[in-house]
Amino acid sequence: MAIAGDEIQLAVGTERVSALVTTPAEPAAALVLAHGAGAGMRHAFLATIAAALGDRGIAVLRYQFPYMEAKKSRTDPPAIAALAVESAARAAQERWPDLPLFAGGKSFGGRMTSTAASTGRLGAVRGLVFFGFPLHPPKRPALTRAEHLDQVPQPMLFLQGTRDDLADLGLIREVTARLGERATLHVVTGADHSFAVLKSSGRSSAEALAEVVDTAAAWIIALASRPAA
Repeated sequence: MAIAGDEIQLAVGTERVSALVTTPAEPAAALVLAHGAGAGMRHAFLATIAAALGDRGIAVLRYQFPYMEAKKSRTDPPAIAALAVESAARAAQERWPDLPLFAGGKSFGGRMTSTAASTGRLGAVRGLVFFGFPLHPPKRPALTRAEHLDQVPQPMLFLQGTRDDLADLGLIREVTARLGERATLHVVTGADHSFAVLKSSGRSSAEALAEVVDTAAAWIIALASRPAA
């Protein structure tokens, strides 16, 4: 059973943002988890992911980007967002110094995590997990947002739905193939960008999300069991 800890504060430059901690009784690894562009760390999707990962032995620290903390609609510039990712990773490392550390996020949060990693800010992080990497704007397929992934040294897990209108599946396959052994792609059949599925799929969105969490947890624990590079 995962236990939700107290809300904490993180310093991001001259600003402060909130973070929430979920800690299992016997954690095997820790994940720093960033929210998407339009919803903060308390959104039901992120709360569900954090609780489910906690039940699978993974401690989670989810946090706000400065713009979300300030209740602004416009996302932070990449440099500020990357600084927030770095601050959250440092806080997680201090809180769980003996646990293998991972980082990732939903959509925008995942992309800002990889942006931070591509500039060398996340040296203590073992791997990155993308809960729906936002490869391009809706109905505007492109590869530009993936260019920085070539500079990410850590292994990466891409969890992508076949109906994701922010990530053409063919292009995601092209990106992960280019990244070689550093990239693992798990395709969730019938899922959209939030891993919701249609009733006609024969399963529920909760079942699709459980597949996502199971895959992420297994990948994290497998990497955590290996000696640090």
